[in-house]
Amino acid sequence: MNLREKLRKSRNALTNKLGVVFGHGLDKNTLDLAEEILLASDLGWELTDLVLQRFRKEFKLNSDVSWRTVLTDVLQEFLPEYEPLVHTEKPLVTMVVGVNGAGKTTTIARLSQRLAVQGNSVLMACADTYRAAASEQLSLWGQKLSLPVHTSIEGTDPGAVTFDAIRKAQTKQFDHVIIDTAGRLPTQKGLMDELSKVYRVAGKAMEGAPHRVFLVLDGTVGQNALPQAQQFMKFIPVTDLIVTKLDGTAKGGSVFAMARELKLPIRYIGVGEGPEDLLPFNGRDFLEAIVGKND
Repeated sequence: MNLREKLRKSRNALTNKLGVVFGHGLDKNTLDLAEEILLASDLGWELTDLVLQRFRKEFKLNSDVSWRTVLTDVLQEFLPEYEPLVHTEKPLVTMVVGVNGAGKTTTIARLSQRLAVQGNSVLMACADTYRAAASEQLSLWGQKLSLPVHTSIEGTDPGAVTFDAIRKAQTKQFDHVIIDTAGRLPTQKGLMDELSKVYRVAGKAMEGAPHRVFLVLDGTVGQNALPQAQQFMKFIPVTDLIVTKLDGTAKGGSVFAMARELKLPIRYIGVGEGPEDLLPFNGRDFLEAIVGKND
């Protein structure tokens, strides 16, 4: 199944409805209806207004350029191009954080598989020591993907698990170590302070670690994820975003709001349940999947 089919719900909510609206021409009424559709797709008020201002200028009725092409080009302006990830550190230490239920553990497994397929050796580590099933879940993924997993007994200090995992990765010369952390709400200050501690401990285990901090956001909650992300960024230097569950939501427009508001690279998107359903984010491909420029 291609990306267009994976993002079918967002596509139906956005461009199928816009197609009906713009089929009647471009006037004040159609622009008002378009505004409602863009808002329902979770672009947000400010971004919706900016997009429609640009669209109105670019789109000319009866021209050879379709409204889909114009909308794709306009939205592209609000999705910055990101520099590719380039790191020479070995092991490259990646810390993955997010709220409960965002899909961190599954995302870690999929990311690890992608790296392994590219010829990298990967150690997954479970620093979620409070949830009894956390290490079991990651271990099951490890068995399924034939990848090693570093775990500890329930209740072990998460910083200690992180320290030991990084040292183990150094000793055994792994290319990557990816650290799973306990899901937490950013309003839980004690747990957020603990997350900051895990970050600092990683730096003690290896200078410069963690080299990346991925914040996993649940795409089904749309822009409601923004305040969560902003709070995480107050406690820990997040470097990149991963937006999950985009196949199950009509709120794909929230990706534009996230890119604009958080000013962090969106590195991957989750578009399904399978190990292969974590995809590197490409703004143009994403746009053409939900807008259908060539339709």
